[in-house]
Amino acid sequence: MTAPLDPAIAEIIPKLPLRDPPTMTPKSARDSLRALADARAAIPPPPVASVADIKVNGASGSLDARVYRNGQGKAPTVVFFHGGGWVAGDLETHDRQARLLVIETGAVVISVDYRRPPETRFPGAFEDCFAAMRDVIARIGEFGGDLARVGVAGDSAGGNLAATVALACRDAGIKLAGQMLVYPVTDVVGNFADVKENARFPSRQDNAEGYFLSRAVMEWFTGHYLADMTHGTDWRASPLRAKNLAGVAPAVVCTAWFDPLRDEGKAYADALKAAGVPTTYHDGLGLIHGYFGLGDAAAAAKSEAQRVRADFKALLDRGA
Repeated sequence: MTAPLDPAIAEIIPKLPLRDPPTMTPKSARDSLRALADARAAIPPPPVASVADIKVNGASGSLDARVYRNGQGKAPTVVFFHGGGWVAGDLETHDRQARLLVIETGAVVISVDYRRPPETRFPGAFEDCFAAMRDVIARIGEFGGDLARVGVAGDSAGGNLAATVALACRDAGIKLAGQMLVYPVTDVVGNFADVKENARFPSRQDNAEGYFLSRAVMEWFTGHYLADMTHGTDWRASPLRAKNLAGVAPAVVCTAWFDPLRDEGKAYADALKAAGVPTTYHDGLGLIHGYFGLGDAAAAAKSEAQRVRADFKALLDRGA
């Protein structure tokens, strides 16, 4: 199936950051994503009942986190991991996404600011995220209060972290109600630079450049996250390489049609289904990587993100 690029999305692409990996630095990548978030300051954020900055346990100390809620009663709890190539995102860049997740699922959402590379390389972000998930579950009474309705979610690199945390939870005997993986990174073997590995996913060629996230930028991100290229075969970096996906939490997986990550995201959804995991997949026709953050400017992005969150809400409501 082919689909044209959404016209509103096409107008946005030239205004998006992370366009020049040869000169990009971790600081410039972080600054550009924060500037993109700041540029929307005139648009009021989606209103929620309360927002509070807290601390959660990481793998080697406390982490900043932010709790969003829309009520005081018992509710699902979602631990959310932001994207940004592991390197660049933070609580502020993904504030609106967290708010919309609260509004559309009814969950209490805890957004976690894990340690980022290159200051902390793999598996630091994964270890922080799994530790944060365990801490939230141990303190569930402070959040949604219902152990049967705990989920994990993330976008892009955060989707990678959500997928790997879901696997770690299964292995630890922790039952999650669901996982929402938004255009996730699922296979970093070859660091997006290996011709043979890239050929396994045609979207890496078809969408290599011109649609915001480029394959070259993904090579830059993974080069900062992995201290050693051989780490790419580790399931904590590449969940698609996990030997067994059976028994992991039910999943909602979405990709964007014009995204180099499209095919590995779909491959992960297909692998989950093949392992007997209840999985819903959305292919994001006409959209680009990052469309969950473009709903204010593109109706197609808004409606597709709403469909994904509605499916995740159904998993949370059903419970583990």
